[in-house]
Amino acid sequence: MFATGITVITAGGANPCGMTANSFTSVSLDPPLVLVCIVHDAAMHKAILSEGTFAISVLAAHQEPVARHFANRGRPRGEREFETVRWRPGAVTGAPVVADTLAWIECGLAAVYDGGDHSIFVGSVLDMGKGGAGDALLFFGGGYHRLEPGA
Repeated sequence: MFATGITVITAGGANPCGMTANSFTSVSLDPPLVLVCIVHDAAMHKAILSEGTFAISVLAAHQEPVARHFANRGRPRGEREFETVRWRPGAVTGAPVVADTLAWIECGLAAVYDGGDHSIFVGSVLDMGKGGAGDALLFFGGGYHRLEPGA
């Protein structure tokens, strides 16, 4: 019963991967740090530890299909995982950055903390940018939502 924004976390390298996540938050402005929480058995967990870098794409309201794609456990993996999604390699990390998002952040892995069945990955912001104007895609009560105009 807590509304959150939706992101796609990605890592590059020889076997790029992505995942939908709402466990993302700002940690510090000085220095700029963010965090994501990822379950131990996720492919993304291994990829971030291996690469030492990752990217975060903040999804816009019209990107529910992108969120659903990266949440689908049956999707293709590796380079094929990105065939149906518009993206570009991050300028600093090479991690895929999803196109048409509200914002994106590229991170270097600064620290990893135990969080039960998840790891808490703290990322040092290496590069970031803002996309076009628009509303955020939200997750609330077990489903995707958009802000109501004028609300």
